Amino acid sequence: MNCEHEILCIQERNAKVEADKAWEISFTRKFLLTFLTYIVLTLLLFSLGAKNPFQNAIIPAVGFFLSTLSLKFVKEWWIKRAYKK
Repeated sequence: MNCEHEILCIQERNAKVEADKAWEISFTRKFLLTFLTYIVLTLLLFSLGAKNPFQNAIIPAVGFFLSTLSLKFVKEWWIKRAYKK
């Protein structure tokens, strides 16, 4: 392979990695997964005969959504403490 071809391959790979990362942190993905979590839990609770399955599925769905947040201020605090030199 020549250098130009290798550079093009690396650029293509980098573009794909950047797109994958953008998807991983996108609000669309978080919302979609939260919504699907809510739907699955609602169906599960409904099939189990639970009272108020539509309301009871909200709590774990919101919990899932909160778990997807990066909590930047906590992350920065943790990095400062964990990597003190």
